[in-house]
Amino acid sequence: MTLNQTENAVTALLNFSLAILGLTFLLGANPNAVLAIFNFYSLGASVSEDALGAIAGITLLLLALMIFAARFKLVSTKTVTLFAALVTVIPLLTLFSPTRWMTDLGGFPIIGSGQGIIKYFAIMPLCLFLFYRDRFSYSQITYLNFAPVAMVLLWIGGMKFFEFEAKGIVGLVETSPFMSWLYDVFSVQGASNVIGGFDVFFALLLGAGIYAKNKPTIIVSGLACLSVFLMTQTFLFTVPNTFNSTTIVNRLGQFVIKDLWFVANLAIVAYYTLFNAGSCENERT
Repeated sequence: MTLNQTENAVTALLNFSLAILGLTFLLGANPNAVLAIFNFYSLGASVSEDALGAIAGITLLLLALMIFAARFKLVSTKTVTLFAALVTVIPLLTLFSPTRWMTDLGGFPIIGSGQGIIKYFAIMPLCLFLFYRDRFSYSQITYLNFAPVAMVLLWIGGMKFFEFEAKGIVGLVETSPFMSWLYDVFSVQGASNVIGGFDVFFALLLGAGIYAKNKPTIIVSGLACLSVFLMTQTFLFTVPNTFNSTTIVNRLGQFVIKDLWFVANLAIVAYYTLFNAGSCENERT
């Protein structure tokens, strides 16, 4: 995989996912998610629900367009990076809202609606790779893109060991031709433990492989982590009613489409640790 191929893959994954998210919000999907963000800033009551969805949708579509344009130097990289920072910071700040946490289970780090919000951490490392990688060392870019992958796998994977999360994924697992067999072998909680253990183990193993510069470990653990994010994409087709003619995809579809960002993060990690043979020799400090 060359640098140009990696750039193209990252751009395509970002643009496709942002465009789908933008269109679904524009068409009125998951209004509660949009309302929760605007309510955090005390703006929800002053704007109609349809208008809020339109604002969110247009913003994400504009970011996709700006990233594409910046690749062809039609928009300054500073402008698109600042806009990307704004788009990601606005939802991420809502993690300070108590509504994001399951207070009946102790609150932080037991996350509820914030599961989809923490995924926005993946966007900025991708933009830094596309537009500002010359200002960072190879190791810095690698770890910046590994960090969101590790965070989401460790955090959401770790919650699989709790009963509420084990029950929450039943609808996903039992309809999946790739995962439903787990319920033939394990209990609901046992299957969730296996899934969570897989996520946590390979996230840690990938970090260890990157630190040790051990390519076999990076390959095995990287492919395992990649399989997690590719598996979630199959839920778009296996879970009933995820697609619809009104808003393209529903709330679940919005949640899983964001995992394409982590596929892009992993592509960057792979480029710098496996395909960029001169990275160690040319490391910038």
